[in-house]
Amino acid sequence: MLPRISLILGGASSGKSVFAENLLLGSETRPVYVATAQAWDREMEEKISIHRQRRKNDWVTIEEPYEVARVLRDASADSPILVDCLTIWLSNHVIEGHDAVMESRRLVETLKICKAQVVLVSNEVGQGVVPETSLGRSFRNYQGTLNQELSAIADSVALIVAGLPLVLKGTLPGA
Repeated sequence: MLPRISLILGGASSGKSVFAENLLLGSETRPVYVATAQAWDREMEEKISIHRQRRKNDWVTIEEPYEVARVLRDASADSPILVDCLTIWLSNHVIEGHDAVMESRRLVETLKICKAQVVLVSNEVGQGVVPETSLGRSFRNYQGTLNQELSAIADSVALIVAGLPLVLKGTLPGA
């Protein structure tokens, strides 16, 4: 059985989205996919297209680059939810000049009361090169703090490396 809150971490192109999607396929009800990406350029357009093709019509898709907390607050307990991805969600807020700490706190508090089973996808950003710019370092710190706060409230946490899960907390079906 899927835990109430699962956090799936990994680097870029590690297989974390596919792993997270597979956790929800086979649910008794159609899962909800909360997509946070925006097509800012051609590369992102292609990535979004690949994700859409992979999901086909098996999902109810909500495209929400900012108000993920609202979607979770209003969610029904009947359908599991996948949020992909919180790194893009957080960067959307940072780019717009929103208070990243406040938005992260709001998301974490909402998850505590969310009625649905939720699978969260987020990048592990602390294992790479130290960002060259102050903005990059600030973002890395915001993301690292958010991931720590999410892992503290999650029932299960997995790190995906080369498509393979390493369960760090709890249990996950298929891991």
